[in-house]
Amino acid sequence: MTPTLVREHLPHAGPALCIDRGARARDWSEIQERMLVPLYEAVYERLGVGSGTRLLGLGCGSGLALLMAASRGAVLTGVEARAPERLALARQRLTPEAGGTRAGGGTRLVEGSPGDAADAKTPAYNLVTAFEPIGCLAGDSEGLGELLAAATPLAERGAPVVLVGWGPPERCATSSVLRVATRLADPLRAAGSWRPALRDDLEEVAQRAGLRPDGSGRVACPFGYADVDSALKGLVSTGLFDAAISATDRAQVDKEVTEALHPHRRADGTVWMPNVFRYLIARVP
Repeated sequence: MTPTLVREHLPHAGPALCIDRGARARDWSEIQERMLVPLYEAVYERLGVGSGTRLLGLGCGSGLALLMAASRGAVLTGVEARAPERLALARQRLTPEAGGTRAGGGTRLVEGSPGDAADAKTPAYNLVTAFEPIGCLAGDSEGLGELLAAATPLAERGAPVVLVGWGPPERCATSSVLRVATRLADPLRAAGSWRPALRDDLEEVAQRAGLRPDGSGRVACPFGYADVDSALKGLVSTGLFDAAISATDRAQVDKEVTEALHPHRRADGTVWMPNVFRYLIARVP
């Protein structure tokens, strides 16, 4: 899951995918992004986010977590390098000049790296968030380390930096569905494969970035969908199934994901998958 659930991981081999990125971004913002709302709320409550908060959101996506911080009075800067279509939706939500009216006039949204958000007129940030969970694909923490290296010089000494990861697979029902992507994409394993989250994943990332761990927590974030079609759109919008689609085709992926979702369907046709996510609060030295 800015706020995003998972990074978009595009395959590095195999035939090129034909993706309607605008439609995918809308599916993300309308279906999938909200799944981590309990996590955002828990973090903001614990850190007392409010009118004195100057927040830098890394990988801000379509801006839901930023919008929630804005509702508490925080001054915001969101950075997004991977998904410009999501960032365009964030601008609609958050910036007055794009028609959004719910965030303050000080909101800045930047396409690029944290360094592109550096501004001599902007005070140092006193909160940095990286809400895209790691612990889903092998090697998915590597890009996070680069983001942190670029972002921490922009923050105050002692400022909290929030990192997020998937919980243990036995507490994440969605793990069984994500394994479908790995199995179908087996010929393209170099593009990333599912692996269970490890207990110290977040601490290792923080320490490599020179941050000091200073507390953590776990939050229940069930994935709930109106029906199987909504579940398919939401899950595919994460980008985690791109390698599987490239290795087979979209119809095959839809078929096998639908089968994997079957144990999670309820009598009324809705889909419900309990999950637990973990957050780490680390401090800028």
